[in-house]
Amino acid sequence: MTDAPNAGQSQILIADDDPAILRLVKAIVEKEGFSAVTARDGKEAYKVLQSGEKFVAAIFDVVMPYIQGTELVRYMQSEKRHMRIPVIMMTAEQNARLSSDSFAAGAVAFLPKPFTHAQLQTMLRMFVAKNNPSQ
Repeated sequence: MTDAPNAGQSQILIADDDPAILRLVKAIVEKEGFSAVTARDGKEAYKVLQSGEKFVAAIFDVVMPYIQGTELVRYMQSEKRHMRIPVIMMTAEQNARLSSDSFAAGAVAFLPKPFTHAQLQTMLRMFVAKNNPSQ
């Protein structure tokens, strides 16, 4: 975990092994008024999820070292405190099976890389507002 949350802001967990993508997604999330908690791989994201912190959404890369994004989603679906958190999956891989696997695991959206600022912004507004009316 690399960021301390800002008091009073809703948190979004972001996990990606590409530092440039992690910075980009973090910037978009923060511009939307959320606090970003970042993880550099699946194992780090798993530890953050186990820490007891509360999240209004998660954005995971599908393909990461140690623990894949889809495995993280399956874990979240098996935990009562995480199962209502909307997860947006993203990947640069050109494999249609990855999106179907992501949805089967419980993800609410799938974003192919490269994506635009507006695409991620729209997804955040669609899925996070639904689950967190105070935003």
